[in-house]
Amino acid sequence: MKPTVASRPRTSPPHDRLAQIEHARRAVIQNESLNSQLSTGPWIEPWIERSWRRCLASGHRPDQHVNFEQLSAQSMRHSAEANQALVQVARPVLERLGQALASTRYFAILTNAEGVVVDVNGPIDRQDRRANLITRIGVDLSENAVGTTAISAALTELHPVWLHRGEHFFADTSVYSCAGAPLFGPQGHCVGMLDLTGIEAPERPELRHLVTQSARSIENALTLHEPHALLLRLNWPGRTLGEDADGLIGLDPDGFVITANSAARQMVPQLPSHAERAARRVHCSDLFALPYQMLFDAALSSAPAPLEVPMWSGLRLTALPLSGRRKNRTAGALKLALAANTNARPPRASLKEVEIDLIRQAVTEARGNVMQAARVLGISRATVYRKLGRQSS
Repeated sequence: MKPTVASRPRTSPPHDRLAQIEHARRAVIQNESLNSQLSTGPWIEPWIERSWRRCLASGHRPDQHVNFEQLSAQSMRHSAEANQALVQVARPVLERLGQALASTRYFAILTNAEGVVVDVNGPIDRQDRRANLITRIGVDLSENAVGTTAISAALTELHPVWLHRGEHFFADTSVYSCAGAPLFGPQGHCVGMLDLTGIEAPERPELRHLVTQSARSIENALTLHEPHALLLRLNWPGRTLGEDADGLIGLDPDGFVITANSAARQMVPQLPSHAERAARRVHCSDLFALPYQMLFDAALSSAPAPLEVPMWSGLRLTALPLSGRRKNRTAGALKLALAANTNARPPRASLKEVEIDLIRQAVTEARGNVMQAARVLGISRATVYRKLGRQSS
């Protein structure tokens, strides 16, 4: 009996797909609405149509030649300086992507927030002029320069995208297929994007998932790169901490939020956006219904362990507090500073202080479980929240 040989999965020819894209492109160029053609014509992602129409409004035509211009030498130096941290933390991720893409005709491109290339990796065929043009450091791949691309779309729409061949605006760029995802910095604003591009390569929409996961890794690395006194790794109860899906919040020694990743901003909506940061500072006690000192104490233990952290909404998160790193301050110096704050209390504690200390100790022994601590103390959970909230204010 002959051994069974695994056959290559069958795929439908791309001609129909490319023809549909071309049909949609002609409709937009002729200023027709694709919405009126949904029952009989091709369906194109709305953001693609928006980009096409912006290109037309700017006076561009699909048959124009694309120059793929680089920045001036001075502008490239400024870009390198401004994006040094981004390139540094993203490089390990780009190297892993290069390994993942090694058997394909796709490669990775990292740009800044203006769509200028700051780093590349992967199987780039430098003999292919089309590959070499878009992978030069300093080349401008913004929508204004090269029309509709995954790069310009990710930076404009601020969500992951997939773009195939003729979905690009210019004929010169219709040889590319690409997946892109925006990169959000630790202050909540877009700092660049990650792109996976192939040239006359088979359509691989699954690369949108890969680029999204890789972008999350870069965002986390940017968050960890920011100096902080305490790092909180957050996730929902039952989830394993230590993965890229964790929310990350960095605090200064006084408990104010100084850095956070996208996952944390989704879990804790009270975290300020980039626009709000200039107007207000957010304290840890605004986010969680427990004294922030408990988190610092837990981080300084010899073996930090996850604990439940109640939010003011009543929801709970699992948190792992970890001592962070600050410029000019070692972990030992941080311990001395915390000890100094503790020793600065009056030598004789009031009855209220004793009560608060007992409640805090009970919550700590219950590993952050406020309901369990309340049962041990014989008081309500609301009372625990109220008294600890007053103490931290």
